[in-house]
Amino acid sequence: MDNFVEGLTEVTCDVLVIGGGTAGPMAALKAKQKNPALNVVLLEKANVKRSGAISMGMDGLNNAVVPGYATPEQYTKEITIANDGIVDQAPVFKYASRCYDIIEELDRFGIRFQKNANGDFDLKKVHHLGTYVLPMPNGDTVKKALYRQLKRERILISNRFMATRLLTASDGRIAGAVAVNTRSAEFLVLRAKTVILCMGAAGRLGLPHSGYLFGTYENPTNSGDGYAMAYHAGAALANLECYQINPLIKDYNGPACAYVAGPFGAYTANSEGKRFIKSDYWSGQMMQEFYNELQSGKGPVFLKLNHLHPDTVGEIEEILHKVERPSRGRFHGARGTDYREKMIEMHISEIGFCSGHSASGVFVDEFARTTVPGLYAAGDMASVPHNYMLGAFTNGAVAGEHAAEVAQEIDLPDYDPDFVQLERERVLAPTRRGDGIPPNQLEYKARRLVNDYLQPPKVTAKMQIGQARLAEVREDFETALVVRNAHELMRALEVSSILDCADMAAHASLYRTESRWGLYHNRVDFPEKDDDNWFCHTLLSKVEGRMTAEKRAIQPYLVPIEDEERSGYDRLRVSNQA
Repeated sequence: MDNFVEGLTEVTCDVLVIGGGTAGPMAALKAKQKNPALNVVLLEKANVKRSGAISMGMDGLNNAVVPGYATPEQYTKEITIANDGIVDQAPVFKYASRCYDIIEELDRFGIRFQKNANGDFDLKKVHHLGTYVLPMPNGDTVKKALYRQLKRERILISNRFMATRLLTASDGRIAGAVAVNTRSAEFLVLRAKTVILCMGAAGRLGLPHSGYLFGTYENPTNSGDGYAMAYHAGAALANLECYQINPLIKDYNGPACAYVAGPFGAYTANSEGKRFIKSDYWSGQMMQEFYNELQSGKGPVFLKLNHLHPDTVGEIEEILHKVERPSRGRFHGARGTDYREKMIEMHISEIGFCSGHSASGVFVDEFARTTVPGLYAAGDMASVPHNYMLGAFTNGAVAGEHAAEVAQEIDLPDYDPDFVQLERERVLAPTRRGDGIPPNQLEYKARRLVNDYLQPPKVTAKMQIGQARLAEVREDFETALVVRNAHELMRALEVSSILDCADMAAHASLYRTESRWGLYHNRVDFPEKDDDNWFCHTLLSKVEGRMTAEKRAIQPYLVPIEDEERSGYDRLRVSNQA
């Protein structure tokens, strides 16, 4: 076993940002720019230079609200409809009103977006109603450009520290966080006036069909740590039954990116080569049609490009094979698959939590505030639906600015030192055992159970069995897990987060006794949508040590939605293929 370092260090700051992927760096940047006198710390369990879902770059903005193409009102209406009406519009409208300024700022950072001959942003239509997709020809430079800004503002970056729990004061206000070094197991107590969680999706919740623990659709380092930390701090989490499930390239497990290829003329097709859905924009309803086609005699489902001119296919390959996931081209090359000659088989991803692609996240308002005073959340782990990378940047900026304003007006809260000692004992318990179950084996078992019992279509009896089986895994975690070095300790902590997220997924899914959001929450024994009883948010939180759920009314719409409009995404199937 490694020689674990028993050190404990305490630092203080004004604003603590946890997570160095997309939203986190922007939150730290904006907090520092709001008040350069503030001490802003950016904490990351890996290295900010290459961390998060955009570590290798991104091929485009999925939801750019650009003047001349769309208005904030149009976008807010689109997202409300795409999310089946279960939306507090204020955060969505705030994003839509602010994101163009962020695009221009990113452009000044040196991130090049596709422009037309007139030098204007060249957007493409993929969504059901509006035009919001903006390609990024040099999207591989995103993280580099962002990191340069952090260094320019002299923001303190603490790499290789994994946050494990949040600290709260006696009055419930946030007071900081506890973290452990992923190379030495040293502990760090970070006292802060405000904390911003930007820890990404719960992308390692379900198990991919390949069985590889890290072969996920989402960035696999995003293991739901932020969801778990927010839950244990008493924050409310919204609509966790609205899973993330996406179309992907079968066996490769990366995005099929029909939204990238679609503007060039590609589309999702069945085995007959025929289009069966009108829009390739992700939604629960779209995924239900995808699932239905897979189960029909016309499956499997494919990404069809072989009808396009070879030069057009080459242009698509230039985007898909060189930016976000360069391994995609190597995967197809090894299989001898040529987009010009045959369709590309697609399948359905494992489940996860991710507001970036659905709506499940820590509940926040239009200022990114959670239900815990002083605690903010942004990016894929916050509840602003369908916000993607640009939403992470924009809402991270909103969170950073507001957190900075609050931090300059309050004193540093106290915290309970006994809590830190108990947290050290919890975290280090697997290091005290001489033998037991390694983290990877326990993780595989937990995620296989998620697939067996929680994957839609959802069945009540199966989910209840899943809860019992997951409780057995948790007992193994608490009594038999063993780690041999600091890296395995990090993996063990990620397993803890995965178990928390699995429990929350089951609890939230059982609570909402209807079907909604297409495949995301398709309950076989409650097959109908029930607006009379369930046109609301469901909030899950920890109360007196127990997981509880409650309904919360949707705030009055800022942008009116007609009843006929709200069901627009229910009519995605091409009629002659029904």
